[in-house]
Amino acid sequence: MKTLLHCLLAATLLPALALADGHSPSEALVKEAIETYWDARNSSDHETVTAMESQTGFFGTNSDGSFHKPKSTASAEDWKKNMVGSKANLRVVYPEATEIADGVVYARYYAEGVVGTEGDVSPYRTRVTSVWVKESDGEWRVKSMHFSAANYGGIHKTQSSDFDD
Repeated sequence: MKTLLHCLLAATLLPALALADGHSPSEALVKEAIETYWDARNSSDHETVTAMESQTGFFGTNSDGSFHKPKSTASAEDWKKNMVGSKANLRVVYPEATEIADGVVYARYYAEGVVGTEGDVSPYRTRVTSVWVKESDGEWRVKSMHFSAANYGGIHKTQSSDFDD
């Protein structure tokens, strides 16, 4: 009887302990994917950026106030032509992810750093909301991203020391 009670207790508590940090395995995988995505953008790895966008199309919105963009499927060549500056270095800050349905994760975070070209680099901050989907091949890919300006009231300008560990 004691063994049965221990088994029941373990069966009840182990799933709760596995999720004790408040994140499902899907949420953790998407947070990792977000970091990989921005590492690829920072290093101009156009093939990886393209591979991480939904193969059925992507909805994007820029921080310039534009909103209604049609669904698109970008190629690595498209990204190479349209990447924001050759000196982009953005980092993900305060990422949060919430699984809203099986195979669908909503994420939000800040992307901040610098963008531009040689000799013309500017600080950049944006709020990012995104929807990630687990596609038929089992990979998590971004389906939608919305960027909105985040100037924090102008109280801080990004500088190189912000990235010192």
